[in-house]
Amino acid sequence: MLPPVNLRPPFNITRSSHIRLTVADLAESRNFYTNVLGLVVTEEDGSVCYLRGVQEACHHSLVLEQARDGGTCRRLGFRVLFDDDLDAAYDYFRERDLPAEWVEAPHQGRTLHVSDPIGTPLELCSTMETRPRMHIQFETFKGAHAQRLDHYQVLAPDTYQLCAFYSALGFRNSEYLTHGDTLLGAFMYRKGTCLDLAIVTGEGPRMHHFAYTVSESRDIFTACDFAGNLGYGDSVERGPGRHGPGGMLFVYLRDPDGHRVEVFNSHYQTIDIEIEPVRWDAASLSTNARWGLPALEKWYFEASAFDDVVQKAPETPQNPMTLERFLLEQRSN
Repeated sequence: MLPPVNLRPPFNITRSSHIRLTVADLAESRNFYTNVLGLVVTEEDGSVCYLRGVQEACHHSLVLEQARDGGTCRRLGFRVLFDDDLDAAYDYFRERDLPAEWVEAPHQGRTLHVSDPIGTPLELCSTMETRPRMHIQFETFKGAHAQRLDHYQVLAPDTYQLCAFYSALGFRNSEYLTHGDTLLGAFMYRKGTCLDLAIVTGEGPRMHHFAYTVSESRDIFTACDFAGNLGYGDSVERGPGRHGPGGMLFVYLRDPDGHRVEVFNSHYQTIDIEIEPVRWDAASLSTNARWGLPALEKWYFEASAFDDVVQKAPETPQNPMTLERFLLEQRSN
């Protein structure tokens, strides 16, 4: 059911690192991420804002870039362990006729831009400037005081195909979602927790969401409370709830440009090699959650496009149990 994993990959990706988003109003987006999520501004000017979680020492995990329209995702960032892993990655992508280009990225060491087989734009680096961690500067905390960037989820027209690509790069599955023999969701990791990259079937590639951890369950509700008090109440899209896969408490919010961000209370460990992935049957799931109502239809189908990347629909249209469909079926029963 799952593709084989290369446990000695050609280069060593260590974790999800940072994400670059375009926004239409930099000040408004800054307000959302600092006062609702509680991220820390590391550096900013009139066109870009670099943010990080209070637990993070590296310069940025979220980069907001001013653009006329906003609402797109520029890059998903991953760290590699050593600088020469970048050279190996460059060769690996070029040998497979996939894009690979050296770029200058402020506050980062050597940086490589590549794309996976369906066009997802990635940014690889091995080093980044550091700043003091803020995790014990409690007097400065705001909002949900998000701790660190944890993972991304992308929509892909063929989950198995993309899962096979990342499996060859050493990504393992913590859990996965199937319908019969069809792989619908792959929850993949490098850093030894449940997730760095989730791949779910849908029109793509598109960035469905990115996620920050919080220390306490109450911080999830704090994110909702601050969103409500600061005029972003309608941005609380799904939850609070508890996931089936992974078992984490969560809430999903939409930022002023529609980018979806998850706040959740961390993961279990998956470091040991003998740990097998957990299979979930999509036919037995109505919400992908332990309790609560299904998500709105837009949660399943809306996502952030990548700049100048052509999207493709899956061969079989997806038909998840949405809140709208659930209520309609309840009414007819």
